[in-house]
Amino acid sequence: MGVLLLASASKHFRDPGFYREVVPDYLCRRDPAAGTNQGGGEHGNVDQGSGDGSNRDQGVAAQHPLALLSRDEWIAVSGLLELAAAVGILLPPTRKLTATALTAMFTAFLAGHVDALVRAYGPAGTPRRRKIHTVRLPLQAPLILWAWSLRKPSLPMNRRGGRA
Repeated sequence: MGVLLLASASKHFRDPGFYREVVPDYLCRRDPAAGTNQGGGEHGNVDQGSGDGSNRDQGVAAQHPLALLSRDEWIAVSGLLELAAAVGILLPPTRKLTATALTAMFTAFLAGHVDALVRAYGPAGTPRRRKIHTVRLPLQAPLILWAWSLRKPSLPMNRRGGRA
């Protein structure tokens, strides 16, 4: 798991576009000057106002309360979290806590994968995006289970250096 997390964390910085579609639009802060989210790429933002049209009349779309960072900032933060988790999972004193946090993180990532899959099958979706996100979403289940399983203490070593 540590190696997988390290590889994924480095990919967040080498190829952030790989993660762009799994950051839900509602999490992305909009630039008030441009009226769009920062680093939004190919996704537009949906007006999440009250529905009475008042926000549109003023040219300002309401932002979701979780829209604290730009898309690129979310990608960088998740890369840093995976880097920290890669270290934490390898250190026995922090392994259980890290595994619990990883389980929560992978579970939270489900929202982004579901959102990406829904958009892939929407009007702007392409056959390629549908294939990618149809495969990506179910891969979260084994990651969640694997992270949860790492909460168990490792087997103690016997006097000869082998597992008890």
